[in-house]
Amino acid sequence: MRQPRILLATALGAALSVPLALPATAATGAPRPARLSWEIEPTGSTARLRGLAAVSRDVAWTSGSAGTVLRTTNGGRTWRNVAPPGTGDLEFRDVEAFDADNAVLLSIGEGEASRIYRTSDGGRSWDLTFRNDDPRAFYDCVAFSGRRRGLAVSDPVDGRFRMLSTRDGGRSWKVLPSAGMPQALPGEFAFAASGQCLVAKGRDFWLASGGGAQARVFHSRDQGLTWTVSASPLPSSEAQGIFALAFRDARHGIAVGGDYRPDVPSPDATATTADAGRRWVLAPRPPESYRSGAAWLQGFAAIAVGPTGSDVSLDGGRTWRRFDTGSFDTVDCTSHGACWASGEQGRVARLRS
Repeated sequence: MRQPRILLATALGAALSVPLALPATAATGAPRPARLSWEIEPTGSTARLRGLAAVSRDVAWTSGSAGTVLRTTNGGRTWRNVAPPGTGDLEFRDVEAFDADNAVLLSIGEGEASRIYRTSDGGRSWDLTFRNDDPRAFYDCVAFSGRRRGLAVSDPVDGRFRMLSTRDGGRSWKVLPSAGMPQALPGEFAFAASGQCLVAKGRDFWLASGGGAQARVFHSRDQGLTWTVSASPLPSSEAQGIFALAFRDARHGIAVGGDYRPDVPSPDATATTADAGRRWVLAPRPPESYRSGAAWLQGFAAIAVGPTGSDVSLDGGRTWRRFDTGSFDTVDCTSHGACWASGEQGRVARLRS
C-alpha cells in the first residue's frame, strides 16, 4: 500500500495491563489458569516496529522505520540492531525468521525501495536477494510455508496483485505469472501495517486486501500459482479493510482490521472463517477499535493488537475482551506459546501468562 495511507499518526498508549484468566486446556497443552499481560522489553530504539518474527521465548526479530532491524537471543534483556548497512532510509515492514541465525527481511516502497534481504549469520551480514525494478510495483508483505518456500506480494500491477516466489529460503526470487490471480477491484491494495497481509499455513497462502469496494481474502493451495477470492464483511475504503490474517489450521482463521484513522469508529473490524476463507462471518463481539495484527496462542486463543490496545478471544475469534491498553502494531506467537508484540517508539513486549 502506498506510503501516505499507512502513516498511522496515533499517540503512544499507556501500557496498563488488565489481568485476564485463561482456562486450562489439556488437549492443547495450554498452561494452567493464568493471567495475560505484556512485559515490556526495553529496546533503546524509537523506530516504529511493524515487522516481527517470534522464534522462541528467548529469540525474536523485529523491524521497522529508519532501516531498523533488532534481534534478541536472551528473552529481550538486550537487543542488537543488525540492519543491513546503508539502509537507514528504508522501511522494513516485514521480517520472517527461521531461527536465531536465518531471517528474510522486506522493505516496502515504490520501485527500488521494495527489496528483500537474507541473513544466515544472525544479521552480521546480509545478501540483497531481490530489488524491485518495476516502478509500478509496491511490495507489502512476505510469508513462508516452511524454511524454503515463500511468497512476497505487491499491490496490483496491470490489474492484478503481483507475487514473488522463492523455493530456496529467500536466496532467489522470481515473479510468478499473473494468469492465476483474479482481477483486482478498482483501488484495491494490501496494507503494509503489520507484516500480516500475506500469511501461510502448511501449503496454503492467504492474502488480505482493502481500499476497494470490498475487503477481500485471496487463497492459494499451490504456492501462489492460482488463487480464489472471497468477499469479507469488513468495511473497505482507502483507510479501511483487512490489515491482518491469522490461521490456526488450514480451515479456521480470523481477519482483523477496521479504519486506521485516529478516533474513527471501527465497529465491524473482525471476522472468522471455518472453511479456509471461502466464507467470512462478522464477530458478534469484536474489539472496540481498529486492530492491525493478529496471532493464535497455541491454537486455543486468538490475540489482536492495535494502537489502542490488545484483545484476546477464547472462542475462535467470535468474542473478544481487551487485556491491555498499550499501543502495538503487530503480534506473533510460536507453536510452543511464546508470544511477542511490537509497535511505535521501539515498543516490544513478551506475553506473560
